[in-house]
Amino acid sequence: MDVDKPAAPAAAKTGYALPWVEKYRPTRIKDIVGNEQAVSRLQIIAEEGNMPNIILSGPPGTGKTTSILCLAHELLGPSFREGVLELNASDDRGIDVVRNKIKMFAQQKVTLPPGRQKIVILDEADSMTGGAQQALRRTMEIYSSTTRFALACNTSSKIIEPIQSRCAIVRYGKLADSELLHRLLHVCQAEGVAHTPDGLEAVIFTADGDMRQALNNLQATSNGFGLVSQDHVFRVCDQPHPVMVGAVVRHCMAAAIDDAYQGLRALCDMGYSASDIISILFRVVRNFPDMNEYLKLEYIKEIGFCQMRVGDGVNSRLQLTGLLANLCKLTLRAAS
Repeated sequence: MDVDKPAAPAAAKTGYALPWVEKYRPTRIKDIVGNEQAVSRLQIIAEEGNMPNIILSGPPGTGKTTSILCLAHELLGPSFREGVLELNASDDRGIDVVRNKIKMFAQQKVTLPPGRQKIVILDEADSMTGGAQQALRRTMEIYSSTTRFALACNTSSKIIEPIQSRCAIVRYGKLADSELLHRLLHVCQAEGVAHTPDGLEAVIFTADGDMRQALNNLQATSNGFGLVSQDHVFRVCDQPHPVMVGAVVRHCMAAAIDDAYQGLRALCDMGYSASDIISILFRVVRNFPDMNEYLKLEYIKEIGFCQMRVGDGVNSRLQLTGLLANLCKLTLRAAS
């Protein structure tokens, strides 16, 4: 799919229609958005045709699975269906699956282009059990001449060391706002989506570097309201509005604990959980324009401690109130 040209609709709007995440999924490596260094490595592998076992690690929605599928299509061409076995997190991937399904696929004889090997794609590989990973390590050894393995995971450290040492590790990072915006504008043009600049900005904020989340939020807002505006996006995504959270931060920077608490109470009364509020608070502080670097780092550290306590289950309003008090104390300490 060419980024510069709107893709033709996969189905009539009145009938069955694909989700935009699938409809606009790239089919060639060069069309993948972001992570240029990682994508260029895969492009070289596709051109040379010598694919090693690889691990693609990084946050969700950054293009790991899409990259593997594009690479498999470019390497195998028409033989993709016969030469690729794809297993994702919804499949049972215990030791029996490795011993039976994966091993049987590796033993099959398939007609492939010269110099190519079969490819086993394991999505969310870090959720595999330890026993399954040990069995997979042995399978990778035995069938290395005919089968290559591509593992996608969020955290490569959850893959056992013997598998890591047999694979080339390609790391993906969150997509930049400009990269998300470029793709969103392309989809808006192709689908005829009515949007405002602050609406797309809100979609990018809620996605936080996740292309899948961005496209889902864009489609949900467009289908629900017909116009992608800031208020509509935050109503669909049901996240605390960053303007309200930013007002709380400004009160903390002025050491006005009472005003900051009033803003926090308003957010809590709207039904947002402590984890929702604190995650948006972190992102607002990280991008806050009028805060010096030292104070910003101190704020982020304090928010991180509070988020850790909330993650451990202590998610009462008292924790958030204590966080505001600590932020105000940091402001006073920095001013003295």
